Amino acid sequence: MSEALEIAHGTFGRVALLDMDRSLVRHAHPHCHVLLKVEGDDTEFLVGDRVVALTDEQAVLVNAWETHAYLHDPRRAKAMILALYIEPDWLGAFRRNWAASGAPGFFGKPLGGVTPTIRRFAHDLAAEMVYAPHSSHIQDQLLSGLMIAVIERFTAWREEAEALRAAARRNASDWRIRRTIARVRAEPGVTLGIEALAREAGLSRAQFYRLFEQSTGAPPHVFLNAIRIEQAVESIVGSEESLAAIGTRLGFAAPAHFSRFFRDHVSVPPSVFRSIVRRSGQPAV
Repeated sequence: MSEALEIAHGTFGRVALLDMDRSLVRHAHPHCHVLLKVEGDDTEFLVGDRVVALTDEQAVLVNAWETHAYLHDPRRAKAMILALYIEPDWLGAFRRNWAASGAPGFFGKPLGGVTPTIRRFAHDLAAEMVYAPHSSHIQDQLLSGLMIAVIERFTAWREEAEALRAAARRNASDWRIRRTIARVRAEPGVTLGIEALAREAGLSRAQFYRLFEQSTGAPPHVFLNAIRIEQAVESIVGSEESLAAIGTRLGFAAPAHFSRFFRDHVSVPPSVFRSIVRRSGQPAV
């Protein structure tokens, strides 16, 4: 059974130390997503349509809204994975153009060779999360140092012009899709199907899919599920709302359905996620 050993959550996004032996469904995140192996067997991820290996020597890199899935081989033992989900605004505070990490194409490839510096930061961050979860070094030194090393090695976003081009492309997305996205963000529990959303937008189903993927980088159902997961995480971490109430608000008919959905996307049930975050000293208000 997969386990979340520790989870850190804050303005930076979240970092999870996972002991994985169970596959995850195809999903996406509104963050750039970096996966580093800490120990255990090598393993694989499906990023877009490409299967890539996560090893001691190679990181897996996933762009914001890029579909991916964890592919566990039951013949292999667990892999301990450091999973980073980093908020674009937090990265933008280091260098303004790094806020473009919230757009497709930030990472040019879904894999990259791990340098000794990246490996050292990853292992130090994992150890700090386990042995000193309240430490300010997690965000102030280790995570920031790791992300700077990752971005400077694996991206071409050193120039402001690239970020400006990406922002211009996002702003040029179809207004009907922008309106649909605004509704999905405001009402993540909406029970309308894709066909109904397409009709509301005044588009055929095929047009809606094509324009939605062009605008966001993800199919509509994957985008909606990502919004549900992120809103669930914020509520689980930052409120006292019951898990049943969170699930109902996000459109799930029964708590068991919400729990299964969350586990299939995050690797652990929402009750375990809340317990770990609070054990680690994250605020519950």
